[in-house]
Amino acid sequence: MRMTFKKKSFFLAALALVLPTLAKAQEFKAGKFPDRIILTWSADPKTTQSVTWRTDSTVNKSFAQVLVEDSSPKLDKPEAKEYEAKTEVLKGAAYETANYHSVTFEGLTPNKLYTYRVGDGTHWSEWFQFKTAPEKEQPFSFIYLGDAQNDIRSKWSRVIRKAFATYGDARFIVHAGDLINRSNNDNEWGEWHFGGGFINGMIPSIPSSGNHEYFRDEKRTLTLDPHWRAQYTLPENGPKGLEESVYYVDYANVRIISLNSQMIVLDSTSLKIQAKWLEEVLKNNPKRWTMITYHHPIYSTAKGRDNKEFRELFKPLFDKYHVDLLMQGHDHTYSRGQNLPTGVSGKVGGPMYVVSVAGPKMYKVDVNPKWMDVFAENTQLFQIINVDGENLTYTAYKATGEVFDSFKLKKTSKDKAAVFTDLNKQKK
Repeated sequence: MRMTFKKKSFFLAALALVLPTLAKAQEFKAGKFPDRIILTWSADPKTTQSVTWRTDSTVNKSFAQVLVEDSSPKLDKPEAKEYEAKTEVLKGAAYETANYHSVTFEGLTPNKLYTYRVGDGTHWSEWFQFKTAPEKEQPFSFIYLGDAQNDIRSKWSRVIRKAFATYGDARFIVHAGDLINRSNNDNEWGEWHFGGGFINGMIPSIPSSGNHEYFRDEKRTLTLDPHWRAQYTLPENGPKGLEESVYYVDYANVRIISLNSQMIVLDSTSLKIQAKWLEEVLKNNPKRWTMITYHHPIYSTAKGRDNKEFRELFKPLFDKYHVDLLMQGHDHTYSRGQNLPTGVSGKVGGPMYVVSVAGPKMYKVDVNPKWMDVFAENTQLFQIINVDGENLTYTAYKATGEVFDSFKLKKTSKDKAAVFTDLNKQKK
């Protein structure tokens, strides 16, 4: 049947409207080959390494193989240790059932490079590498990223990849919440894993949950996205009921603590439970450096956003136990300031508060008085933090790779506040 000119024009116009929608709707369906491969820690980073991956629901038994990297291509060796994975089913009304598999390699040698792969015995991933934490204190660096949240595949992916290109030997990546926009949306998680790609399989992640990882169930109960515990194998050293969303990891001379600020700001019981837990973790901390990551800033950069109860209960703990660095997200700007007893910057000493954003969603800095010494709007950033004995060097980079902000902290012991040096002023 021939199409008239009018009908043809209508058809082409309709197609032009539909095609952009189809282009946006990339699907991230599971298959027999492992995907969403990601390293995390659930135990001591010196001697263990956890890995989690996804397959479709037909793969009910899966394995991981690991051996010391010796640069030989002959990786199918008898000495490769094989682990059978734990398997968890994840099913949702809006996405297909998939199986998530996890293994924790144990008995590893500190400060050693390993190679591993995962699969069902027939359908294997590529071989990845990872390095265990050192036994003794030595210099290392890690990456800190604020919210990814929106346009993850198209606009956030270049930021995490630029961070990797800038410092590919980073020991881990801290994600300060709102990794996705809509909780329990499998396609958005697909975008997040796509953006990280092989980086997630080589550099362990330390993620904190944000408000966008939560939803309210049929009973209006605040519920963490079921993807969280399925896809991350994290420490269960947090308070009961908050395992794997409140936890800490000790790496070299640093204790990294992850709080669940969504539960802190919306649940008064959780607020008290996490504060009590945190004080014990800080009190019994043998490490020189203490860093805490969570989503909602206790000093906000946005008008009308003030987490007063969070600040009043937790800031005294940050001060008392000489916490060095607070890595925050949520406000979709960049800001950095120190101590801030009254919300006004300038006092020497005390914790350094940082808010950053890696994704494309942006807000204006709109708070009075401005508590921050440095701030930015409409700028995607990543941060690289280097720890070398008594010295910590923090550098914030724009997505271009241009240095935006840099400072140094010097700390002689865990029982003293770090001494601050503004490296921006030194450059001038």
